[in-house]
Amino acid sequence: MLITDHRLDIARQQPSPNCDDRPRDEISLIVIHGISLPTGQFGGREVEALFCNDLDSTSHPDFAELCDLQVSSHLFVRRDGAVIQFVPFNRRAWHAGESVYKGQRNCNDFSIGIELEGLDTEPYEDAQYQVLAPICSALSRCYGISIKNLVGHCDIAPGRKTDPGPAFDWQRFRQALRVE
Repeated sequence: MLITDHRLDIARQQPSPNCDDRPRDEISLIVIHGISLPTGQFGGREVEALFCNDLDSTSHPDFAELCDLQVSSHLFVRRDGAVIQFVPFNRRAWHAGESVYKGQRNCNDFSIGIELEGLDTEPYEDAQYQVLAPICSALSRCYGISIKNLVGHCDIAPGRKTDPGPAFDWQRFRQALRVE
């Protein structure tokens, strides 16, 4: 797995307008998220549409609260392990929202966001773990991110966010990182 010009070689590129320049030249954190749109449904184009400001907020009752929301992530890992990149790693994606890590606020400023297609309460797929560990290892090598600085959205926005949730197997994920 290679990162060239801040892009992951195995990812399909789908540029999102929801990004901007980082305020400083620091990438020191990886944030794991979980998302499904509509809630509990997988495989559709809705997440891509959300990250590209193309989601029809009238097409499902779950989407009404997403109207005019501008969010993105660097990567989206589908249930089958396919990877889509929305934002180059050197740019700031809008994934963490109000957040803090080790006393530093605004985690978007210094983090890479990886969304897993899933739910807090439903096990993630083998294919997702099989691609996530090498991605995080490649990011760690390329940007000098400590493996200790891999966290869930719930860790940087406690009380506000719960993803990737209890269904994400942190032990399995960290073991796979050690094997890399």
